[in-house]
Amino acid sequence: MKLITAVVKPFTVVYIMEALEEIGVCGITVTDAQGRGRQGGNVEYYRGAKYSSPFVAKAKVEVLVTDDQVDSAVDTLVKSAYTGEVGDGKVWVSSIDSVVRVRTGEKDDQAI
Repeated sequence: MKLITAVVKPFTVVYIMEALEEIGVCGITVTDAQGRGRQGGNVEYYRGAKYSSPFVAKAKVEVLVTDDQVDSAVDTLVKSAYTGEVGDGKVWVSSIDSVVRVRTGEKDDQAI
């Protein structure tokens, strides 16, 4: 089992979710996040005053998949999050030793 984690632009989350459902990956967790990369911070105007933030609004997307779903899920996620602009995000994959579905007690691949 693998945990795919992505930090992406918030408006791409809907596209990611729909594309993952099309390939049979239904479980997704999304968290509001802030971050900064090569694009630096964010400059906005509020009531005519310039406001500078060292961070940019992002969304953290987490998807738990079986080993045979990893490549297609990562490819789908990357294609769905792509805008071609600076700040599109990052995707990384981590190994997971065990998963238990709380409601049924199912374990590992059956719990996904």
